[in-house]
Amino acid sequence: MAKKKPKQSSNTIALNKRAKHDYHIETKFEAGIALTGWEVKSLRAGKCQLVDSYVFLKNGEAFLLGTHIEPLKTASTHVIADPMRYRKLLLNKKELAKIHQAVSQKGYSCVATAMYWKKHLIKLEVCLAKGKKDHDKRAALKDQQGKLEVSRAMRERNR
Repeated sequence: MAKKKPKQSSNTIALNKRAKHDYHIETKFEAGIALTGWEVKSLRAGKCQLVDSYVFLKNGEAFLLGTHIEPLKTASTHVIADPMRYRKLLLNKKELAKIHQAVSQKGYSCVATAMYWKKHLIKLEVCLAKGKKDHDKRAALKDQQGKLEVSRAMRERNR
């Protein structure tokens, strides 16, 4: 009898928590990514960072920059692995037009916030975002800490 693969608890490969801290997230898109074989193997092992990644548009196409996918030690020796290469995003024309229109406005940027599995495909959550000012970041942090204190107090009270 064939052994079944253990199910993963989460479909998430990598998250960009910094993007939610630095930007007001407005619109989300789901994009496919053009990857090579060694990159998919590294993503299965969870060797990916989205911290400084962003999307740029060139000639009507979208590319992902700043994503670091670490090559595995067991990868083939004849493949030259570039962990920081440009990766083409697979979006339809309407989505590309919306992104291009928004990015051309002042203050908007396109940021990658999450990478995850959808069945056997790797998808990227791309968001249109507007940058936060320093006082907005402080206020958001203050609100988050207040909610945390309230939840702790409720938990202590219910014991």
